[in-house]
Amino acid sequence: MAKKTVFISYDYDNDKHYKNLLVAWDANKEFDFSFYDASVDVSVDSNDAAAIKRVISARINSAAYFFCIVGEKTHKSKWVAWEIDKAVELKNKIVAVKIAKDYTTPTGLYGVGASWALSFTFDSIKKALDNA
Repeated sequence: MAKKTVFISYDYDNDKHYKNLLVAWDANKEFDFSFYDASVDVSVDSNDAAAIKRVISARINSAAYFFCIVGEKTHKSKWVAWEIDKAVELKNKIVAVKIAKDYTTPTGLYGVGASWALSFTFDSIKKALDNA
Protein backbone atom coordinates (compact mmCIF):
# COMPACT_ATOMS: atom_id res chain seq x y z
CA MET A 1 0.00 0.00 0.00
CA ALA A 2 1.34 3.45 -0.91
CA LYS A 3 1.76 5.97 1.87
CA LYS A 4 -0.85 8.66 2.13
CA THR A 5 0.68 12.14 1.87
CA VAL A 6 -0.94 14.28 4.54
CA PHE A 7 -0.46 17.99 5.29
CA ILE A 8 -1.14 18.75 8.96
CA SER A 9 -2.76 22.06 9.88
CA TYR A 10 -2.81 23.05 13.54
CA ASP A 11 -2.55 25.98 15.94
CA TYR A 12 1.22 26.06 16.47
CA ASP A 13 1.08 27.96 19.77
CA ASN A 14 -1.48 25.70 21.42
CA ASP A 15 -1.55 22.27 19.79
CA LYS A 16 2.08 21.28 19.06
CA HIS A 17 1.77 18.26 21.36
CA TYR A 18 -0.87 16.70 19.11
CA LYS A 19 1.18 17.38 15.99
CA ASN A 20 4.12 15.66 17.71
CA LEU A 21 1.95 12.57 18.32
CA LEU A 22 1.19 12.42 14.60
CA VAL A 23 4.89 12.67 13.83
CA ALA A 24 5.53 9.69 16.13
CA TRP A 25 2.77 7.76 14.34
CA ASP A 26 4.41 8.65 11.02
CA ALA A 27 6.81 5.75 11.70
CA ASN A 28 3.81 3.48 10.93
CA LYS A 29 4.71 3.64 7.22
CA GLU A 30 1.09 4.20 6.16
CA PHE A 31 1.30 7.97 6.28
CA ASP A 32 3.72 10.63 5.12
CA PHE A 33 2.90 13.67 7.22
CA SER A 34 4.00 17.17 6.24
CA PHE A 35 3.55 20.49 8.00
CA TYR A 36 4.95 23.98 8.27
CA ASP A 37 6.54 23.64 11.68
CA ALA A 38 7.18 27.19 12.73
CA SER A 39 5.39 29.78 14.73
CA VAL A 40 4.30 32.47 12.36
CA ASP A 41 4.58 35.85 14.01
CA VAL A 42 3.55 37.43 10.73
CA SER A 43 -0.07 38.35 10.10
CA VAL A 44 -1.61 36.25 7.34
CA ASP A 45 -2.76 39.55 5.77
CA SER A 46 0.62 41.30 5.75
CA ASN A 47 2.95 41.75 2.79
CA ASP A 48 5.57 39.73 4.71
CA ALA A 49 3.35 36.63 4.56
CA ALA A 50 3.78 36.04 0.81
CA ALA A 51 6.92 33.88 1.09
CA ILE A 52 5.43 31.82 3.92
CA LYS A 53 2.24 31.30 1.91
CA ARG A 54 4.26 30.05 -1.08
CA VAL A 55 6.02 27.43 1.07
CA ILE A 56 2.81 26.31 2.75
CA SER A 57 0.93 26.24 -0.58
CA ALA A 58 3.58 23.99 -2.11
CA ARG A 59 3.38 21.60 0.84
CA ILE A 60 -0.41 21.47 0.74
CA ASN A 61 -0.31 20.98 -3.02
CA SER A 62 2.13 18.07 -2.73
CA ALA A 63 -0.19 16.26 -0.29
CA ALA A 64 -3.33 14.35 -1.24
CA TYR A 65 -4.88 14.89 2.19
CA PHE A 66 -5.29 17.95 4.40
CA PHE A 67 -5.62 17.07 8.09
CA CYS A 68 -6.75 19.75 10.54
CA ILE A 69 -6.26 19.35 14.28
CA VAL A 70 -9.06 21.35 15.92
CA GLY A 71 -7.96 22.59 19.31
CA GLU A 72 -9.59 25.04 21.68
CA LYS A 73 -8.40 28.15 19.79
CA THR A 74 -7.98 26.80 16.26
CA HIS A 75 -11.16 28.49 15.03
CA LYS A 76 -9.52 31.86 15.82
CA SER A 77 -6.36 31.19 13.80
CA LYS A 78 -6.24 33.18 10.57
CA TRP A 79 -3.37 30.99 9.38
CA VAL A 80 -5.36 27.78 9.85
CA ALA A 81 -8.33 29.41 8.10
CA TRP A 82 -6.06 30.35 5.19
CA GLU A 83 -4.61 26.81 5.05
CA ILE A 84 -8.12 25.30 4.97
CA ASP A 85 -9.14 27.63 2.14
CA LYS A 86 -5.95 26.76 0.23
CA ALA A 87 -6.56 23.02 0.67
CA VAL A 88 -10.11 23.39 -0.64
CA GLU A 89 -8.84 25.44 -3.59
CA LEU A 90 -6.21 22.77 -4.35
CA LYS A 91 -8.85 20.02 -4.04
CA ASN A 92 -7.20 18.09 -1.21
CA LYS A 93 -9.26 15.51 0.63
CA ILE A 94 -10.16 17.23 3.91
CA VAL A 95 -9.94 15.35 7.22
CA ALA A 96 -10.25 16.81 10.71
CA VAL A 97 -10.30 15.82 14.35
CA LYS A 98 -11.39 17.77 17.40
CA ILE A 99 -9.22 17.38 20.47
CA ALA A 100 -12.38 17.87 22.54
CA LYS A 101 -15.88 17.50 21.09
CA ASP A 102 -17.05 20.90 22.34
CA TYR A 103 -14.30 22.86 20.56
CA THR A 104 -15.52 25.22 17.85
CA THR A 105 -15.14 24.02 14.28
CA PRO A 106 -13.28 26.45 12.00
CA THR A 107 -15.81 27.93 9.55
CA GLY A 108 -13.86 26.74 6.50
CA LEU A 109 -14.42 23.09 7.41
CA TYR A 110 -18.19 23.41 6.91
CA GLY A 111 -19.66 22.30 3.59
CA VAL A 112 -16.40 20.95 2.11
CA GLY A 113 -17.09 17.25 2.60
CA ALA A 114 -14.63 16.85 5.46
CA SER A 115 -14.15 13.40 6.90
CA TRP A 116 -13.98 13.50 10.71
CA ALA A 117 -12.00 11.34 13.07
CA LEU A 118 -14.16 10.71 16.13
CA SER A 119 -11.24 10.87 18.56
CA PHE A 120 -7.54 11.67 18.58
CA THR A 121 -6.39 8.07 18.35
CA PHE A 122 -4.34 6.37 15.64
CA ASP A 123 -7.18 4.05 14.65
CA SER A 124 -9.78 6.82 14.45
CA ILE A 125 -7.52 9.10 12.42
CA LYS A 126 -6.47 6.25 10.12
CA LYS A 127 -10.14 5.36 9.53
CA ALA A 128 -11.01 8.99 8.72
CA LEU A 129 -8.10 9.23 6.27
CA ASP A 130 -9.06 5.91 4.68
CA ASN A 131 -12.66 7.09 4.26
CA ALA A 132 -11.85 10.56 2.92
